[in-house]
Amino acid sequence: MKNFGFLRVAAVSPDVVVGDVEQNVLNICQCIDELKQKGVQIAVFPELCITGYTCADLFEQNLLLESAKNALTGILAHTQGIAVFVGLPLRSFSGSLYNVAALLSNAEKILIYPKTFIPNYGEFYEKRWFTPFEASCGCNEQMFDWPVGGLLKINDDSGFTGAVLAAEVCEDAWVPLSPSTVFCLNGANVIVNLSAGNEVIGKASYRKDLILGNSAKNVCAYVYANAGMGESTQDLVFSGHSLIAENGSLLAEKKPFDEKNKFIISDIDIEKINHERIRMETFSQNSSFFKNSQSSNHSLPAKFQEITVKSTDFLKNENLERKIDGHPFVPQVQEKMWARCAEITQMQAWGLAKRIRHTGVEKVVVGISGGLDSTLALLVACRAFDILKKERSNIVGITMPGFGTTGRTYENAKMLVKSCGASLEEISIKDAASGHLKDLSHALDVYDVTYENAQARERTQVLFDWANMHGAILIGTGDLSELALGWCTYNGDQMSNYGVNNSIPKTLVRCLVQYYADFVFKENEKLAETLNDIIDTPVSPELLPPDKDGKIAQKTENTVGSYILHDFFLYNCVRNGFSPEKIYFLAKIAVKQKNLEPFSDETIKNTLRIFYKRFFGQQFKRSCMPDGVKVGTVSLSPRGDWRMPSDSSVELWLKQVENLK
Repeated sequence: MKNFGFLRVAAVSPDVVVGDVEQNVLNICQCIDELKQKGVQIAVFPELCITGYTCADLFEQNLLLESAKNALTGILAHTQGIAVFVGLPLRSFSGSLYNVAALLSNAEKILIYPKTFIPNYGEFYEKRWFTPFEASCGCNEQMFDWPVGGLLKINDDSGFTGAVLAAEVCEDAWVPLSPSTVFCLNGANVIVNLSAGNEVIGKASYRKDLILGNSAKNVCAYVYANAGMGESTQDLVFSGHSLIAENGSLLAEKKPFDEKNKFIISDIDIEKINHERIRMETFSQNSSFFKNSQSSNHSLPAKFQEITVKSTDFLKNENLERKIDGHPFVPQVQEKMWARCAEITQMQAWGLAKRIRHTGVEKVVVGISGGLDSTLALLVACRAFDILKKERSNIVGITMPGFGTTGRTYENAKMLVKSCGASLEEISIKDAASGHLKDLSHALDVYDVTYENAQARERTQVLFDWANMHGAILIGTGDLSELALGWCTYNGDQMSNYGVNNSIPKTLVRCLVQYYADFVFKENEKLAETLNDIIDTPVSPELLPPDKDGKIAQKTENTVGSYILHDFFLYNCVRNGFSPEKIYFLAKIAVKQKNLEPFSDETIKNTLRIFYKRFFGQQFKRSCMPDGVKVGTVSLSPRGDWRMPSDSSVELWLKQVENLK
């Protein structure tokens, strides 16, 4: 069985009858049985759900307290293969009353997590009944009939998931230094919160931001289960607003006052969280700092405790309770996509503007092919010149027709430069490339890598030499996807003075050009028309002769595979550190969820093989790539995010690709 580091969790808001323990237990157990059928491994119920949060002075009734305590045994019987958190009032041996989260698992184990911070302001007056829990005053002592919980390792019968879990209760999440932060700095990567937060105007939005922020700063998953229907509305109203977050991202949300759904379910990615902690090494630094400076008031049990849950065979079922983003670089919601494009265009333009100002040049030069990448580079140059209040006529676009140039791209290149208000130069490379190949005794009808690279290097030489002649700098056009695959000519189009597209993947380049067409230059009808035609042009280096109809014969994606897949692989390999096996699994899930184009399993596997071969084999080109601003969380600059030996072996990764079934 394969779990790929996923853990299936649920946040539950059952119907509650205030003071009716028997009915509440029945409702809780019905939910547990339903969740087990759905493969849930960790279920979190609200604060004081066994009795109801709004019992007030009934918490001083012995009958209620004893009934709640005894109810744990009945719930425990339903927990074979699942871990369940429920809330109840519980007396300690000293006679103090605590608001606790009880962990029940495998029909045999109970652990207690008492609430640390007891609110006594506004509409809350819990100190009337409950005692704040201080870890230093009994965390390692027997305070209750069951031990106080600490860090909890989650095991399943397919092997250890890597999950380390801990619990806090409601107000604990709202304080500056929460128990969850302490738990996470000591190793927890999953926090559950049993809550009974009432609703007032604006609180749901604030609560959501708080939970997302806690999961982000603590680099963890956070499961927040809130009280809802059935709590007393004498003075307050409870909406059941529940959330599941992962490292700042919302995985699932039960909207306030949603009566149709008792629970939300999601699969949290423990492997992703653990990778992020490795990548973000300041997290471990903060852990060391905290341990050296912490007060005894936040001490934890010395040993990890363990529980076992039933495994969910994610590989066999090919089903995940979370959305897999098939286009991680490009938001699929249009508003978010345009907002991202607006942000990126600003970063690209300001980065280039700084470089122009620093070098003191009056002119820049861009090689214009009529394709997407060079188009975006020219558009960025236009914005940079606008920022600097310089004339766009000092942007020089040079089109360099070669053996593979088609009429469509040639005309688009010329129209693009003119419509932008830049200056156009045309320098054919056919004679120079032919002469060079002749010097090498290379036949002009042998269309090999030498034939192609001779043209790419000739174009780069023309651009650099023209820049030298006119005191300009050369703006590079190559994008992140090409750098990942090494789909560029070493010391050819790989080189420039400044690469504005270095961290823009191919799928995002297309969206950015569309953004310029639809928003930035929408009033310039001719330019917008040209941009839209460029967007519809097949991706090609145009280094091989056109077909008999004069159309592009050399299409990049026919050789290396879909850039949509390559960008998906790139993000999950570099950003998340996932294995080929997991990336393949996620791609299939994304196709199944219709979040990725309907690629066949064979196509995904074959393209994944190409990705790893090229990604490892072409590192030498990235090791000497030019300067360029980083705009996203994935960058392959050797001076930034990615350092990799150029001669490292790919065999470990390829072996796993070949063994995919």
